[in-house]
Amino acid sequence: MAENGKIGVTTEDIFPVIKQFLYSDREIFLREIVANAVDATQKMKALASAGDFKGELGDMSVRIELDEKEKVLKVTDRGIGMTEEEVDKYINQIAFSSAGEFLAKYKDQISSIIGHFGLGFYSAFMVSKKVTIDTLSWKEGSKAVRWSCEGDPEYKIEDSDKADRGTTITMYLSDDASEYASKSKIEELLGKYCKFMPVPVVFGKEQEWKDGKYVDTDKDHVINTIEPIWTKAPADLKDEDYMKFYRALYPTKEDPLFYIHLNVDYPFTLTGILYFPKIKDRMAIEKNNIQLYCNKMFVTDHVDNIVPDFLTLLHGVIDSPDIPLNVSRSYLQSDSNVKKISTYITKKVADRLEDIFKTDRKALEEKWDNLKLFIEYGMLSDEKFQERAMNFALMKDTEGKYYSFEEYRKLIEPSQTDKDKKVVYLYATDKDAQYQFIEAAKNKGYNVLLMDCEIDAHYVNLLEQKLKDARFARVDSDSVDNLIQKEEKIKPELSKEDAEDLSTMFKAVLPAGNDYVVSADNLGEGGEPIVITQNEFLRRYRDMSALGGGLNFYGEMPEAYNIIVNMENPMVAKIFSGEKESVKPQGELPPEAAKEASEEEKKKASEARQAVIDAHKGEVEAYAKSNEMLRQLADIALLGKGLLKGKALSDFIARSQKVVSDAYMKASE
Repeated sequence: MAENGKIGVTTEDIFPVIKQFLYSDREIFLREIVANAVDATQKMKALASAGDFKGELGDMSVRIELDEKEKVLKVTDRGIGMTEEEVDKYINQIAFSSAGEFLAKYKDQISSIIGHFGLGFYSAFMVSKKVTIDTLSWKEGSKAVRWSCEGDPEYKIEDSDKADRGTTITMYLSDDASEYASKSKIEELLGKYCKFMPVPVVFGKEQEWKDGKYVDTDKDHVINTIEPIWTKAPADLKDEDYMKFYRALYPTKEDPLFYIHLNVDYPFTLTGILYFPKIKDRMAIEKNNIQLYCNKMFVTDHVDNIVPDFLTLLHGVIDSPDIPLNVSRSYLQSDSNVKKISTYITKKVADRLEDIFKTDRKALEEKWDNLKLFIEYGMLSDEKFQERAMNFALMKDTEGKYYSFEEYRKLIEPSQTDKDKKVVYLYATDKDAQYQFIEAAKNKGYNVLLMDCEIDAHYVNLLEQKLKDARFARVDSDSVDNLIQKEEKIKPELSKEDAEDLSTMFKAVLPAGNDYVVSADNLGEGGEPIVITQNEFLRRYRDMSALGGGLNFYGEMPEAYNIIVNMENPMVAKIFSGEKESVKPQGELPPEAAKEASEEEKKKASEARQAVIDAHKGEVEAYAKSNEMLRQLADIALLGKGLLKGKALSDFIARSQKVVSDAYMKASE
C-alpha cells in the first residue's frame, strides 16, 4: 500500500542546504553511498558470526551499475536491509532538529558535513534529480519496500518487487551532474574512495583484448584488491610487503628510501605507513601524497592540518577514526586530537631517523642527499623536530664525507676559530663554480661544507642561532684570510684620493649593471691580484628572498660584489704606479662658497669643484680602459666568478690569444 509523506524537518530548505554546503565536494556522494552499503554488509556478517542469522550469506559484494545512456547509477548490497519502520526512522527523520538550526550553527563551515548529521544517504541528492531505495530486511517475514523522492521534502513509500536481501540505491542523475554518467569517472571515484573498503566493491567486468578491441569477460571487476597492510602488526610484515604496497599506491614512482609504520591506540587511534620518497629533482617536490582514511574509507589527500607541514612532503597512508573529518579546516587547527596526532607523527619520524643514525649510520649517509631537504625543512618549520634533529642531522663536506654536528665541531674547531673565538663554518653551494675558493681554503688546512640545498640560506641562519659561538661564511664571500682572521690585519695605507682613484680604475673595466665596492688589501706577493666576492649577509638574504619569506626587497636590489685589490701583488703595484705617473694629480679644488654667499654663487662654486673632480675621474677611467694588463687581470677575476659574458668574453679570448702569440714569437726569436 502506497504512502506519501514529508521528510521530518521543520523547514523545506533541507535540499538547498545540502547542495549549498556540499557542492564543492559533490563527488563524495559515491563514497557515502558505498560506505553505507559496506556498513550494512559488515553488519550482516556480524549477525551471522554471532549466530543471529543462520541462513546462507551468499555473495557479499557491493555492486555498482551504470546506465550511461539513461544516466542512472545503482549501488546494491546484500546487507541487513531495512523494514518499512526502519526506512521511516533512518531515512525520513533527518538526524537533527531543523535545517534552520543547522544553518545558524555551521554557516561558516565550507567543508563536507555529511556523516556527522545523518546526511550520508542524502548526499545522493547533490547529483540526482530523483533517488529510490529498494530494500528487503534480513528479518524473517519482512516485506520489500520502495522509497522515492525527487529532491524535495515530499517522499513516497510503496511495495517493492525486490526479492533479495539487502538494499539498492538508484540515482537518476541530474543534468548538471552528467559527468557522473561516465564509466571512466565512476571508476576513477571508486578507485579513489573505495580501494581499501573491507568488502568487495564490484563495478562491471574485467576486460581482455580480443579481435582488435577490449571485451568484457565473465570475471567481476573488483575495485578494492589492494590489501591495507597498515591494519596489520609491523611484526607480521616484511620489507617486501611495505615496498609492494608502496608500488600499488604509486606505480610510477621509484622505491622509497624507508618507511615508518604508525600504530597507536591511546589516547587516540591512529594507524598508517609513511614513506620517505626518493627525490630526483628537488625543485619538483610534490605535496599532498599522503592519503587520509577513516576506517579504510578515503577522505582526502590534503592533510596539511593533520600532518606537520614539513611531513606533507612524504607519501603514504594515515587512518584514524578520531579525526573530525567532516568539519572546517579552522576547526581542525584547534581540535585537541588533531594536535596530539600531529605531535605523535613528528615524534615517530624523529624516533625512526635517530634509530637509523644510531644503528645504521652508513645507510643514513647513503640516503642523506635525498633526506636532507626533509630534515632541514622540518628543523626550520617545527621547533620540537629541530631539537630532536640536532642529534641525527648530518653535515657533508666537499670531499663527500659526513659528520654529525658534534663530530664536525671537533674537526674544525682547532684550525677554524677566528680571533674573536668564533668557530667559522666555511661552506660552498657549487663545487665547480667555487672551485678556486674551495682550493684556497684547503691550502690553508680548512674544511669546506657542501650546502647545495634550495633552503640552505635559511638553514644557515638557523644553525648560526643554535650552534654556540659559530659563524657561517660562504667560501667565496671574501678572501680566505679575511674569512677566518687569526689576528688584526695591516691594511694598505692609502690617502682618500688614492682610494678613490683605485675604485675609479677598477669600476671602469667591470661590467655595468652591478654594484661594486672596491677595497685595497694586502694578500701577499704571491696572492691573486684581484679577488671578487659577495657580501655574506646580502648574498644570503638575496637567496632567502628567492624562496619568499618577506625578504623580497633584497631580491629587487642589484647584484653587489666586493672587489678586493691585492696591493702587494707586483702587477697591481705596477698598474697603480703607472696611473700615478700617467694621470696628473687632481690638484687644488676651487674653494667652497662662503656661508654668506648667494645661492647662485654657491651653485657656481659647487659646479667648479665638481668639474675638477669629474675631469680627474675621466683621466683615470681613460687610463684604466687603455691598460691591457688591468683589463686582463679584471677579466680573469670575472671569469673565475662566471661574470664574463658576451662581447667582454670574446674580447678577453682574443686578447689572451694575442698574449700567447706574442710570447711565442718572442721565445722563437
